[in-house]
Amino acid sequence: MATAIFHKWLTHFTDTKKCSSNTLYSNASKGHQSLYFHHYHRPVCQGCCYLSMNGCREGHEQHARARKPVGTIETRTLATVASPAMAMYSLNLAISELKSAPFGTSSGIVRVQVPIEEQVEAIDWLHSQNHLLLPRCFFSGRKHSPNGEANLVSVAGVGSAVFFSQPHPFSYWDWISIRRFLSERCPLVRAYGAIRFNAEAKVSSEWLAFGSFYFVIPQVEFNELEGGSMLTITIAWDNDLSWSWENAINALQETLCKVSSSIVNFPKQTPPTLILSSHNIPSKVDWDLAVNRALQMIERNDSLLTKVVLARSTRVVPTSDIDPLAWLSCLKVEGENAYQFLLQPPNAPAFIGNTPEQLFHRKWLHITSEALAGTRARGASQALDRQIELDLLTSPKDDIEFTIVRDTIRRKVEAVCERVVIKPEKMIRKLPRIQHLFAQLSGRLRREEDEFEILSSLHPSPAVCGFPTEEAQLLIAKTDNMQKYLIEGCMLDLLVGLEEERVNLL
Repeated sequence: MATAIFHKWLTHFTDTKKCSSNTLYSNASKGHQSLYFHHYHRPVCQGCCYLSMNGCREGHEQHARARKPVGTIETRTLATVASPAMAMYSLNLAISELKSAPFGTSSGIVRVQVPIEEQVEAIDWLHSQNHLLLPRCFFSGRKHSPNGEANLVSVAGVGSAVFFSQPHPFSYWDWISIRRFLSERCPLVRAYGAIRFNAEAKVSSEWLAFGSFYFVIPQVEFNELEGGSMLTITIAWDNDLSWSWENAINALQETLCKVSSSIVNFPKQTPPTLILSSHNIPSKVDWDLAVNRALQMIERNDSLLTKVVLARSTRVVPTSDIDPLAWLSCLKVEGENAYQFLLQPPNAPAFIGNTPEQLFHRKWLHITSEALAGTRARGASQALDRQIELDLLTSPKDDIEFTIVRDTIRRKVEAVCERVVIKPEKMIRKLPRIQHLFAQLSGRLRREEDEFEILSSLHPSPAVCGFPTEEAQLLIAKTDNMQKYLIEGCMLDLLVGLEEERVNLL
């Protein structure tokens, strides 16, 4: 699973030299698949420096600033055009007009969007920007169920209008800093990102660029819709953060002139490559020791620990660079009932993944959460699939695991909600290759301010950590060399990110 939140930051690219091989790390647990590419090289840019605004600051100064509302929040929708190329033309004209009539406020965020008649896949648009040395993100939701709301399918973004990242654990004030740039008046302005699984643990080198948390509102965003598309730009500025309107509009103009409007459908298939080497972390011997140690702790009479989720990573060195978007497209083809994501800060590995879970969704004060636990493969025939389903439904071991997850989420939701309804209490959710036990919980927040409490308490859930959380995290810290991330999302009922009126946590 993964976690996401949002805001701004200073980013830079240094000279990256082509190496003879790259490294691919992977982790899979239950229905979750996550990969991060340690040495995937986009084109080299000598001495490039990409600047943006970090919305989070250390110390008491941040607390005072976080309470100060943003001066300007606005969305402008331009006339519908036929193609992405025409949308680029409209946005370039819009930037020229904005430069000639700047806003008079000391801070703000402005989104300009152009609807496009042509339906283009967001992942194809992002792949067409592979030449850019810019931070990028991608989020796609589960198969959309018509409910009268917006028809957003997937989102891709490049550049950073504002980002949010710090080495300290994600806090209430960081959450408030992000909320400054979100508004009910501009519901399509969203932040996408991730939070560390355990912010107190030592950070592995591959995660350094992510900080303890990393969220971004893209400069240029492409929305894939059902029956159309939309290309958008976002300008964010704050004089108190040493990022003026002039800084923001000039940086956006520089980014937009590099964005390609020539979009080609690239093959949605696994890239052909050979494996030079592959090894697991921890090794099989160390893994067996860790599992036995966990079982011994659970079986102790004085132990509170009832469940712990350990993880292994596989490090693969292929013969040639593998484009993470090519891998992501394969996950997307198979994962219509799952969320796919890519997150890549500047000068950092690409983190991609696929998860069926939605841990938290908010619309206004109404929230929902899902419990997913217990795993079986799908059957080769319909009869075998039903037999496996029955085995999962009646398994005492899986029922205990599922009950721990569901009841833990219920208690945490009850702490901030007036009433909690669980429906269904237990059923099967089928995915292309596996199936899980599933329940959905819903409730109504007592106060909007309780959102941060529920966000922080639900992450990490027993499904990816264990129970009780503190005891499980201690054991994981002693045995796990991996750095787990939890992806959090917000966008209708599908994508990863945060917006003012609704939030999704995956």
